[in-house]
Amino acid sequence: MASWCRSDIPSLAGRTALVTGANRGLGREIATALAAAGATVIAGCRDLARMDATIAAIRTAQPRADLVALPVDLADLSSVRAFAAEVAARWPRLDILCHNAAAIMVPQGRTRDGFETHLGTNHVAPFALTGLLLETLQRAPAARVVNTGSLAHRMTAGLDLDDAAYERRAYREMDAYGASKLAALAFTFELDRRLRRAGSSVIAVAAHPGYSATNDDAGGFFMRLATRLFAQAPAIGALPALYAATAPEARGGDYIGPAGFKELRGAPRRVEASDAARDPALGERLWAWSERASGVRYLPR
Repeated sequence: MASWCRSDIPSLAGRTALVTGANRGLGREIATALAAAGATVIAGCRDLARMDATIAAIRTAQPRADLVALPVDLADLSSVRAFAAEVAARWPRLDILCHNAAAIMVPQGRTRDGFETHLGTNHVAPFALTGLLLETLQRAPAARVVNTGSLAHRMTAGLDLDDAAYERRAYREMDAYGASKLAALAFTFELDRRLRRAGSSVIAVAAHPGYSATNDDAGGFFMRLATRLFAQAPAIGALPALYAATAPEARGGDYIGPAGFKELRGAPRRVEASDAARDPALGERLWAWSERASGVRYLPR
């Protein structure tokens, strides 16, 4: 696995993949690679005009790329529901669901449904979208749900579901972002446990990009400068997600990240998540909270 690269992606002819946040950074690289391997790629994004320009650029390099852009705002559950309904109506099955879009180090705020911006965008929306598309995923012979983790999941005081909107605690961007990524990982592992108990052929895998230039305008001045100077290119940062989505060796419950020093950069390999992320008790509490928060219920205990 240490030398795994984009050319190792197997043929995806006849398969359908959905990538959120496909108009820039990692999402653009993931969508490009999946389309180049033959998949039909559904690109979920807020700005269709921007996505149309991205698709045109991809087709310049990959003339046969089959990409379709659909609007979705992950900070609005009504948009997520409408998006899922259109996907389910237009495609009979879904082979890959890649939750790539994310809020990264944003000032304190709320989604349209009242969730803290990071948690609502990075966890509640993917939780809901997965449930809404689960039947479509189950029609594929071996579908995969790929969630995006982060090194930041270790840089948080923890996931406080009793104060998820930071009404009683001081708000810090890194803590809120890290908590949302802890939630994304805990959701992934609980999802895979529930899929296994249900006897489903769908698997859930997580991946993180290391220190990658995923969002040049995230954080303060020095963080933005460090990103521009030291972060690896999105094409490399996308490899763990691509491995998780396509490699025959990937297994449900895997966490994939860069093989280099401190998981900052390099080719993909299996890495360790924090004990909290793997904790089944936290997974169950988060699942129950997420069902109440989103109104989407699936895979009962």
